[in-house]
Amino acid sequence: MDPSMPSVKDLTADNITATVIAINSNCNDPRMKYLFERLVSHIHDFARETRLTTSEWQASIKFLTEVGQICTDVRQEFILLSDVLGLSLLVDSIDHPKPENSTEGTVIGPFHTHEAKDLAHGSAISADPAGEPMLVVGTVKDTKGNPIPDVKIDVWETDSKGFYDVQYSDHGEPDGRAVIRSDQNGDFFFNAIVPVPYPIPHDGPVGKLLQKLHRHPYRPSHFHFMFEKPGYDHLITALYRRGDPYEASDAVFGVKNSLVVDIGTVSDVDGLAKKYKVDPSTRLMTYDFVLVSDEEAKVLRHKKAQEAIEKQGLTNAGIVDGLVIPQQ
Repeated sequence: MDPSMPSVKDLTADNITATVIAINSNCNDPRMKYLFERLVSHIHDFARETRLTTSEWQASIKFLTEVGQICTDVRQEFILLSDVLGLSLLVDSIDHPKPENSTEGTVIGPFHTHEAKDLAHGSAISADPAGEPMLVVGTVKDTKGNPIPDVKIDVWETDSKGFYDVQYSDHGEPDGRAVIRSDQNGDFFFNAIVPVPYPIPHDGPVGKLLQKLHRHPYRPSHFHFMFEKPGYDHLITALYRRGDPYEASDAVFGVKNSLVVDIGTVSDVDGLAKKYKVDPSTRLMTYDFVLVSDEEAKVLRHKKAQEAIEKQGLTNAGIVDGLVIPQQ
């Protein structure tokens, strides 16, 4: 045994935390060492503060086991758990800080896939005949107002019943999802259907948890977007329909005022029906997306990390790639 390491005998509620942290301190990765030091500290404090019982902890382990057992390639129950606890949105906000004049991020959800096909502008992404046709018109610019061409834009939505394509057992070709590229002016457009509110999957352990907490499982009507281009910070976001009954009570906490939009009609804008070759009665969703450069995001991450160091009173911590790392 390393003589510098504490003994792991005769541990109590008072001394076990410091001992576990010391034993873990042999880790060669300073960031991992820091993460586990804080994890052990917080989870041990949680147990002490709440006077956690053995039966409660066993029930928690059983719950987490059931969450893992229901996960599949097309259903990520752990993402769903992270979402309903608000952790997904918190991590996205920390990892992708935004200046005031940029598009805010939100949760990706458990049903994004990499099956979507590249489609040309004006393509229809949904084959649902019951869906209300909707034209989506957007622009992609940087924080200085310059258009950004050739941005990979992943888009996806449910059908008119509130189900994603992968939720059907006979799921074949991708539907309700596509990859679009912005043109030289940073513009893009495609045809979809009006989004509808729907419940997150609540037939599993996360659904049972929501019932225990007396929470509903519904998400407001929304449309997912994901933007990728070298030199720009990855953006996962969504647009939410104004006036939706669940606008202010999203089960996964994803709604932000800047992402709430009115869904109008093509006929509301002169010449739009002819320009995009759609029926004037087609519903219309428009938005001007603003991406943050990698350099802008780097500066913001560093600033936020410095604030975290000062708040925690860390005297021996440095910042590497925006991450707080205590020095050896």
